[in-house]
Amino acid sequence: MLIVDDEHDMRSGLQRILSRKLPHIDVTTCGSGAAALALLQDSSFSLALIDIKMEGMDGLELLAEMRMFDPWMTVIMMTGYGTIETAVKAMRAGAYDFISKPFDKETLLRIVGKGLERNQLIRENLYLREKVKNGGGASEFVGSSERMRDFLYNLDIVAKSNYTTLVRGGSGTGKELTARAIHSLSNRVDKPLVMVNCPAIPENLLESELFGHTRGAFTDATQTQKGMFAEANGGTICLDEVGDLPLQTQSKLLRVLQEQEFRPLGSSETQKVDVRVVALTNLDLEQMIEDKLFREDLYYRLNVVTLNTPSLRDLRDDIPELIHHFTLKVCEELNVPPKTFCQRAVSNLVDRDWPGNVRELQNVVRRIVMFSSGQIIQLDDLNFIENPLHKSGRRAESTGGLPVPTETTYKDAKQQVVDTFTIKYIVSLLNKTKGNVSQSAEIAGVSRAALQKIMKRLNIQAAEYRGHDTEE
Repeated sequence: MLIVDDEHDMRSGLQRILSRKLPHIDVTTCGSGAAALALLQDSSFSLALIDIKMEGMDGLELLAEMRMFDPWMTVIMMTGYGTIETAVKAMRAGAYDFISKPFDKETLLRIVGKGLERNQLIRENLYLREKVKNGGGASEFVGSSERMRDFLYNLDIVAKSNYTTLVRGGSGTGKELTARAIHSLSNRVDKPLVMVNCPAIPENLLESELFGHTRGAFTDATQTQKGMFAEANGGTICLDEVGDLPLQTQSKLLRVLQEQEFRPLGSSETQKVDVRVVALTNLDLEQMIEDKLFREDLYYRLNVVTLNTPSLRDLRDDIPELIHHFTLKVCEELNVPPKTFCQRAVSNLVDRDWPGNVRELQNVVRRIVMFSSGQIIQLDDLNFIENPLHKSGRRAESTGGLPVPTETTYKDAKQQVVDTFTIKYIVSLLNKTKGNVSQSAEIAGVSRAALQKIMKRLNIQAAEYRGHDTEE
């Protein structure tokens, strides 16, 4: 951890408190922005605690410089001159949190502890992504939300095994990328990865494509051909949309999973094979079993381990990062200068429904970047992207999703919108703090009494959000 403050007593006191309470953390201090940048030349830090008001380079300037060295470092700003405007400016510049002087020890330790935990999770996420890339996979996992971190953690564990894996998820959630990552992170990475798009192969050719055939096995079989399972020997075979396999082929696939052997079409001899099977589907296999469209015994053979790819609804916090990632990628593809979305445009996209998940978001970003004229993409640039398949999924744009009453005066309408926002904001805080009013007030940057007054006016009861073990 790095503490930057031009007051000697302040940084010494902080170092003493944090070193005693967090003995596993190395705490370094310095008295200026220039000294901090010099330290960053040779050292890396998980978290930086920076005073905003300093002589020479102030904290906001230092924050911008530090993010160029390490964009993933967690930065907490502190000031005795705190205002809401300063806090907002710091957060927009990339700060994780903001704390006003004088602060009590418990508040300091809580915020620093959460910041260190956040940084550790981000580093683990980056490590897993790097492992995927180094493994030679084509996977691109973007996002640092808790849901994405959990998914990548489970992916890493599953990949290290040799178990048959069923990857389930909606359309556009990255099932194929997941399969490639499983292979890349496994001990089979140096062996073949064979991708099979089951519904794309005609039913009368599917058995031959999977298991091969001998010369003369059928009309036009002029030579012996190796099947996809033989090609994948020692490696991984990915069966995309496995639910679309015909019942006859399902029976033969079951034998491969049970016995690790198959018989090419037209041959009387079986061939042994060492293949890991990864099956992908967005279908309800359980319902298909009831409808006699999918073999129950095959289902249990495939479903040794299951990975569920998260929908974009579960990754809403990652949408801004995904937008940034796709924007840079599209600009590279189009060979145009980098573009960026303004905050209102990003918020609008975050607030939309995405039934097509990440794939739909990626295609929308492609269209927006392609047709936008400026380097900063504005809210108006999003007007043409309505998807006729789900028009109702688009919420109000100009109001950030808040309902706007038009049957009343401007003053009353404005008050209703403000009250709606305030209720959503306070409810969100109380959910986060489990009904702790003091902690909610601290996060909101208002006094406890002021927050209680607002809650009383809007009839919000903290007790409704309080767990049994939570004390106010």
